[in-house]
Parts: sequence; C-alpha cells; structure tokens
Amino acid sequence: MRILERQGERIAYQVFGEGEAVVLGHSLLFDGRMWEEVAPALASRHRVLNVDARGHGGSTATRSFTLEDLADDWRAILDREKIDRAVLVGLSMGGMTAMRLALEAPDRVSGLALLDTSADPEPWDKRLQYLAMAEVTRRIGYVSPIIGRVSRVMFGPTTHAARPALVRESMTRILQNDRRQLYHAARAVFSRGPVRHRLSALRCPAIVVVGAEDAATPPFRARRIADAMGGAPVHVLDGSGHITALEAAPALLELLLPFIASAMQRSRTS
Repeated sequence: MRILERQGERIAYQVFGEGEAVVLGHSLLFDGRMWEEVAPALASRHRVLNVDARGHGGSTATRSFTLEDLADDWRAILDREKIDRAVLVGLSMGGMTAMRLALEAPDRVSGLALLDTSADPEPWDKRLQYLAMAEVTRRIGYVSPIIGRVSRVMFGPTTHAARPALVRESMTRILQNDRRQLYHAARAVFSRGPVRHRLSALRCPAIVVVGAEDAATPPFRARRIADAMGGAPVHVLDGSGHITALEAAPALLELLLPFIASAMQRSRTS
C-alpha cells in the first residue's frame, strides 16, 4: 500500500502491473477490494492504480470534502507516479470522481469507463433518506434496518438469491469502515452538484456500463450520461445490481479489456 499525504489526509492506493495506466475508483461504502475480481486481469496488461477514496480502506477523512477533492487526489497520485495520462474506471462514487477529473484535467485522461454512476445530483427524496441514514450511523452505529437497506441498494435481487455469501462478506467489510469518517464521504456523494451539462465538452473515448437491477443509479441514468457525451455506448448487464465489479465481473471484463486497449491506442496516436 502506498500513501499520499495531502490536505491533512492519508490517501492510500495500490499499484499493480506494468504498462500504460488505469485508475480504479470504487463505490461509496466499499474500498479497493471491490475490484478484486477485476484488477488482476487488468494488471496482467496494464499498470493499475487502485485507490481507496477518503474515508474508506486505508484512506482517512477527518473533515468534510467534495467529489472534486477526490478528483484532485487522483490527479496528485498521477503526478506522484509520474503518469501523464490514464484510463479512468470508476463505479458509482468512483465514476463521479472520474467525470470530474476528466472535466478539470482532460489532458490527463485517455479514456473513461463509467460504471453504475450518475452525472446528476441525488434526487431530493433519496438525498434526504440517505443523509438521514448516514447521520444515524455516525451517531449510534450500524443498525439492522440500515444494513438491510444498504444491501438491497447495493446488490440486485439476482445476486441476493444466487450469491448470498458475496452479499454477507461485502456487508461485513462495510461494517469495518470508520462510521464517522464515512459520514464525510456520504455527504460528498449525496450533496453533489450536476456535471451532465458539461459532459459534451469531453473528447476522450468513453463507455457506460450499468447493472439491469441497479437500484441506486438505474439504467436510465447511464443513458443520460451517454447521451450527454454524444452517444457513448451503453451496456446493461443482466442479473447485476449496483456493484457490477463484484456481481458481474466476467461480463464487465469482456467490455473493459478491449475498451481500455482501444482508448490507449487512440491516446498513443493522438
């Protein structure tokens, strides 16, 4: 694990493989382990930087922050590792981070893979519900009704039925998070502003992927992103909920591997 110190926080990340760079950004509540079924295949061909977002895994969040701060963390990591450009692969919060980095520093991004994410603000009803859940968790800890709700938002019914052990293990990992630090991350995600109206400015290759059973960022949100980017391809993965990196890793890799190779080839010749 490598540590970057910035803005009074520790930003933890791992580096695997060699070659042109891919940055992985995980969902809220998870950490870099979310990519455990995806990262090895990517690292066999590329240099993979697997980042723990503030308040998750090995990274701290002692004060409030924004998604733009997370994007700046990624850029600082690229600087530290002397990487000029990378393909960004972000799921949910990671996708929100990737879009913001691409908008603020397009010269650093050779491709965008946006998974189970949104370019819009959180709808007001869900925003109020989720922030209330985060506040309860911060004050008194993880309570059963909240854990049940989180598992249903994160994983689709197919995964709950067919892979209950995956759901249980994932929820156990979520419970290991420092709830007070995680609160800052939840506020950053659920209080986010819009970026969809800016996506038309992006010129890098992009792919949009979403689980057919994603309750957090449903397929229509993926199509909105694709439309805003001028018709980026959208792939809907059957039988997967919000965490496609765990629920549908083989199908996801079938999309990511050729996309990343193509984006890097285009970057080399541009």
